Amino acid sequence: MNHFYIQPDENWQEKAYSLFAHKECEAFPCHSTDDENHFNCLFCYCPLYVLGKLCGGEFQYLHNGVKDCSFCAIPHSRNNYGHITRRAQDIVRKMGNKKGFRDD
Repeated sequence: MNHFYIQPDENWQEKAYSLFAHKECEAFPCHSTDDENHFNCLFCYCPLYVLGKLCGGEFQYLHNGVKDCSFCAIPHSRNNYGHITRRAQDIVRKMGNKKGFRDD
């Protein structure tokens, strides 16, 4: 089995790649915000979603089992870029889990 490791750049705060605001998107902003200039669309679909209850965000499971992250803004804050990239190995491990994505 091949393994790969991602070493996050600890100096990401100064890098342009840590923020992307897609202001022409039909859904922009998809969550309420006080500062559209710093609303990060880089992780439009949150990579932490797959971690289920361990994602660290504000969410609830709906009656049909779908994880509702409507009130979570973790992926949309530039300040959380490092938090998300540091969780890359957790995400890879979870995706390889044959039991599924939900932690029950």
